Amino acid sequence: MTAVLQRPVSSSAATGKKSPHHVVIVGGGFGGLYAAKALGKANVKVTLIDKRNFHLFQPLLYQVATGGLSAGDISSPLRSVLSKQKNVQVLMGEVTGIEPTTQIVTLKNGETVSYDSLIVATGSSHHYFGKDEWSDIAPGMKTIEDALEVRRRIFLAFEAAEKESDPVRREALLTFFIVGGGPTGVELAGALAELAYETLREDFRSINPGETKVVLLEGMDRVLPPYPGDLSASAKNSLEKLGVEVRTNTLVTNIEGDIVTLKNGDSIEKVQAFTVLWAAGIKASPMGKAIADQTGAELDRIGRIIVGPDLSVPGCSNIYIAGDLAHYAHNSESPLPGTASTAMQQGSYLADSIQRRLEGQSVSPFEYKNKGSMAVIGRNEAVADLGFAKMSGFPAWFLWIFVHIYYLVEFDNKLLVLLQWGWHYFTSQRGARLITGDDSIPALSALVIEEMTMGEKKNPSEMAEA
Repeated sequence: MTAVLQRPVSSSAATGKKSPHHVVIVGGGFGGLYAAKALGKANVKVTLIDKRNFHLFQPLLYQVATGGLSAGDISSPLRSVLSKQKNVQVLMGEVTGIEPTTQIVTLKNGETVSYDSLIVATGSSHHYFGKDEWSDIAPGMKTIEDALEVRRRIFLAFEAAEKESDPVRREALLTFFIVGGGPTGVELAGALAELAYETLREDFRSINPGETKVVLLEGMDRVLPPYPGDLSASAKNSLEKLGVEVRTNTLVTNIEGDIVTLKNGDSIEKVQAFTVLWAAGIKASPMGKAIADQTGAELDRIGRIIVGPDLSVPGCSNIYIAGDLAHYAHNSESPLPGTASTAMQQGSYLADSIQRRLEGQSVSPFEYKNKGSMAVIGRNEAVADLGFAKMSGFPAWFLWIFVHIYYLVEFDNKLLVLLQWGWHYFTSQRGARLITGDDSIPALSALVIEEMTMGEKKNPSEMAEA
């Protein structure tokens, strides 16, 4: 028998008065959390449901992956964040579907929760463009587990190289491919280069971390494609100064074991790399399809729900979408970027619009305020496009530091991150260089090793497909 988690009966309900309007929020990311916080003083009952019990500051996941920060530094318990908002209840559970006619959401364990208004902000996951089998070989970064897995692979590669006597195998272990030249790929490449060339430079005896090869692959003609051309060029120059090899107009057509097949124009190349990291694309969470199946909503090519001007699902005036799951392209040629800033603004807007509706007031369409975009490359190096101004170098880097500290949710996170960044700036040390989980080393491809060791050994980057 299916259990129904109804909202508690209030004293007003017991006396015959109408119970508070119930707002259910699915997802504790930026969109969901900002909506819940904005409804904290409203005359509504709020239930926030997330399959995790914490809010994750995703823009800094790459620093967990490279040992700069610990997972707890960028995570905040949802119950703690919302503890002073007595009208907000937090439930840990995974929502798998909705029923618009009966106004309930269904959890994975079969339980249901009823709602009057529903906000869905379940985010996105990695997009491998039809090659989902690559996910085990080339992990991305959307969750804490993803970042810890990337960290495990990075540091495991250095440990394996320290024990490896074969120079070809060692070179493969010290080769890192990052697929995707957007902000995540650029920031990860810069952090990995600083890790190899600065932090680890005196830590090993059999290898020289300075021989590490960090390669950033981008399918378009420049890194940071959404940015102005001069900022893209500045980012590329900063990466190359750090020692990153930037390869544009290059597509990954296959990943098999430790062999990566690259295509640049008509040229096909096979390269051996122990570690491949994915930062090339996103797709909407499965909730998009679940909602579309129940409501008839239209999805875009990556599974986002095409929403109305008020972020509602067409035909369902009490179901709203926020963050990466929403395709909102009103007054522009393309949908809004899937950034933290977009999700925050949409969450706050939905909280206000629900209150206005309950008070009988009109609701204006959502208006996105472009607060700019920025990406950090390394120490004193970043780029920032603020719309009214463009910056690179130290000013952009300093602004990036300020913005990311400001938007961390809890004070202790702000303080911890600031102190660790300060320590890293002056010492180049990273204190979270832990290898957790499985410590086994996958075997490198014997076939390619044989090809490379026959006669005179060749550089892996010069191997061309026959």
